[in-house]
Amino acid sequence: MNEILGYGEDAFTLWALKKRISEILDKLNDHSSQSDCLIFFRPSFGRSGGKGSAQFGEFDSILASSKNIYLIETKWDNFSENENDEIILNNEQVLRHKIFSWYYMNWDARQSPDWRKFVNALQDDFIRNFPDRKIAPPKSLLAQNLEFVLKKLKEHFEDISFAYKEPKNVLIYFYNKNKSKEIEKIISRDVIFKVINIDYSQYVLGNFIRLD
Repeated sequence: MNEILGYGEDAFTLWALKKRISEILDKLNDHSSQSDCLIFFRPSFGRSGGKGSAQFGEFDSILASSKNIYLIETKWDNFSENENDEIILNNEQVLRHKIFSWYYMNWDARQSPDWRKFVNALQDDFIRNFPDRKIAPPKSLLAQNLEFVLKKLKEHFEDISFAYKEPKNVLIYFYNKNKSKEIEKIISRDVIFKVINIDYSQYVLGNFIRLD
């Protein structure tokens, strides 16, 4: 078997999704089976955009268990000593969570079988919630990606009631316990994040993480 080694925050994220899902679920107090999870790695919804843009960036991951959906950001200590116990998320990161949650809670394939119908019905509400942004235009790559992800997430739940629960926001912090503190607090305006700390110190080879 080939040996696959990765470096950096994205590599740690992929490693955690492949090797540490049980730990993540446990820290979320979610008793779902790992085999029941649907995972998107780095799902893209365009660049982070800006005023007048429909694009709102990428999550590091979206994890759907048998009971919840988790919108995940990841950070790491960059192999350096970190004495801070809090992380400040920028406005674009926080807005990404709010925008995707709006799409998830409002999109229903049964009521809006195509994206154009969805836009016509709900673009006024979108603008009220996000006055500096645009709703994803029909036939755009962003709309295609959103519709695919939303459909997969909604179809994931055997119990339909779980498909209409608002997604939860999570930040995973990768750190070396011999150098860095755990993160205890996320400063993120009006969005609440659950913090999960994962110690990578015993899993790295040099400064690389094994992905195979």
